[in-house]
Amino acid sequence: MSVSKLVFAPLSYTGWGSLEQLVPEVKKYAPTKILVVTDPLLADIGLAKRVTDPLEENGFDVTLYTEVVPEPPLETGEKLVTFTREGKFELVIGVGGGSAMDLAKLAAVLASHEGPVADYLNLSGSKHIEHKGLPKILIPTTSGTGSEVTNISVLSLESTKDVVTHDHLLADVAIVDPELTVSVPPKVTAATGIDALIHAVEAYLSVNASPTSDGLALQAIRLIARSIRTAVKEGENKQARIDMSNGSYIAGLAFFNAGVAGVHALAYPLGGQFHISHGESNAVLLPYVMGYIRKSCTTRMADILNALGGNSAYLSDDQASYHCVEELVRLVKDVGIPQSLSEFNIPESALESLTQDGVKQKRLLARSPLPLGEEDIRKIYRSAFEGRIVEAE
Repeated sequence: MSVSKLVFAPLSYTGWGSLEQLVPEVKKYAPTKILVVTDPLLADIGLAKRVTDPLEENGFDVTLYTEVVPEPPLETGEKLVTFTREGKFELVIGVGGGSAMDLAKLAAVLASHEGPVADYLNLSGSKHIEHKGLPKILIPTTSGTGSEVTNISVLSLESTKDVVTHDHLLADVAIVDPELTVSVPPKVTAATGIDALIHAVEAYLSVNASPTSDGLALQAIRLIARSIRTAVKEGENKQARIDMSNGSYIAGLAFFNAGVAGVHALAYPLGGQFHISHGESNAVLLPYVMGYIRKSCTTRMADILNALGGNSAYLSDDQASYHCVEELVRLVKDVGIPQSLSEFNIPESALESLTQDGVKQKRLLARSPLPLGEEDIRKIYRSAFEGRIVEAE
């Protein structure tokens, strides 16, 4: 029997109203200065004040940092790390989607290190993380990224993405309160929700899957599949938001331990070159990657079909895997995400540069149940451009 390494964030609070645990947890660290990292929209709509006001009311010195952008480029990370080092903060809180949380944990850890962020990148960096850095609390306001329970910070480069990764980037405390997601607009709910679903799907199909990650992944798929359409159409539906929040959190635990693979590997260049959101980049590629690798994992895709709400009881695994891909196509379409790269105005001329950048994502590609080489990646991008699912030969 193979050995599985399982890692989880030290402490998590989940459930409606769990934000009430923030002040008691902050008090345990007795910080003099707190840095809260969020995006300008959350500050504008007053959601960030739900974090900063209770802290200030309890006498904490809070600095709100809002220079966060979607798919943050390396320069944004460099700027925040410098700000954190110079500010002499003692606790970092990340509030928002994946970008805010990724930047917050990056700043917390690299505040105690020297040199630029670029030196710590996975693909090209030469330095290694050695210190835990500042304590960090992560509070998601979307149901999608799972950043609150992973050890990765994703940054956009000129034409692709890279990560800083180390277990020191894990949150000391994660607070997952679905009440904070009610104001998320339909388009973002759809993109982040499909992203969470993909985390679970790819974790279940990963070559690094384990019985523990399998259980988490299938439950995440069940929760998201039964609630995402309602969450998109009825943003204030409490149960749908609770299901999506729990599904995203559990999917994060699953993919952190089993990993994601081909969908994410090919989505990184798409986001890097054309600045399509991470969720949409993943969503548009999902059916094409799953269709291409289908024959390598038919039994597991039959399981996924059942978790999606289908029924494989009277089907062969091969038939069920076809139905699984069809259901994923239907789900992406139902929540309003474009069905092909051409619908995102990606030119055909870009397919080769996407392929060349996709090949570089070896950390992710290594987890695919079907090994994906350069020609495989080229075929998948072509099929996603044309809106036509093809299978590996």
